[in-house]
Amino acid sequence: MKQLLKTGLMAAILSSTVASGAVLAQEAAMNEKHADAAVTYRQSIFQLIRSNMGPLGGMAKGAIPFDQAVLETNGMRLEQLANMMSDYLKVDTRKFDVDTAAKDEIWENWSEFEGKIDALKSASANLYQVAQAGDESQYRAAIGKVGAACKSCHDDFKAD
Repeated sequence: MKQLLKTGLMAAILSSTVASGAVLAQEAAMNEKHADAAVTYRQSIFQLIRSNMGPLGGMAKGAIPFDQAVLETNGMRLEQLANMMSDYLKVDTRKFDVDTAAKDEIWENWSEFEGKIDALKSASANLYQVAQAGDESQYRAAIGKVGAACKSCHDDFKAD
């Protein structure tokens, strides 16, 4: 009975912690190898975002023809990638000599940084909804909102 009560209490604490977002809080890299891996992963997620935004930006600017299938596929991917960003950016690598364009302000102003990620999540979710609806009149604006969310974060948190 005590074990069941203890297990139930631990489950409640864990679910409360997860619900509050505390599990996703920033963490310090444990060593240089950990820092290098963290940089590799976050740069990879940015490359994936870039590779999915490229065709969408081309469509929004009229440089390439509108393609509903690409809009849907890339919109879905961007939404998924945005939802992973906090996980891949939470490791604070400032104590180690790693090759990164990440500014220290990411970890100094974590809540502001997470707000930028939330803006990208919202814009990406909207893009995917627009893509699924198949309304060509709204896709340019939806792509623009994703681009604006990216730019806003780069302006504040990425070194040139």
